[in-house]
Amino acid sequence: MTDFTTVAKVGDIAPGQGQAFPVNGRMVAVFNEDGKFFAIDDFCPHMGASLAGGYMADGIVTCPWHAWRFCIHDGQWCDNPRIKIDSFECRVVGDDVQVRVTPKAPPLPPSPPISPSTSAATSQASGG
Repeated sequence: MTDFTTVAKVGDIAPGQGQAFPVNGRMVAVFNEDGKFFAIDDFCPHMGASLAGGYMADGIVTCPWHAWRFCIHDGQWCDNPRIKIDSFECRVVGDDVQVRVTPKAPPLPPSPPISPSTSAATSQASGG
C-alpha cells in the first residue's frame, strides 16, 4: 500500500483555491474547501490544462482552458457522469496536508505489427 506524502502546510492553500504538486510521478491538484482538503488528478483529460488553477466553488473545479467541470471530492466530470478522473485520499496530520497517490501504471507497449508473410505462414500452418 502506498504511504501518504506531505505536500503542503494547512495555511499554504487558501480556502477556495487549489495547488498542484508532484507525487509518485503524477501531478495532483489539492483543493481547500472550507478547511477540508481534497485531491484529484491535476490534468484535465480534454487538453491537459492544470485543474489546480481553475475556479473552484461548491465542490466543483472548472478547467481554466475550456470550462470542463470536475467534482473535487471524487473526480466525477459534471457534464458526463460516465467519465471520471482519479481522486486521492487526503488527510491533515498536525499542520501537514498529505495525500496518498498510487503511481500510475506505465502504458503497455504496443503489439508488434503482423507482417503479411507472418500471417500467411500462420494461415498455412493452421490449414487455411
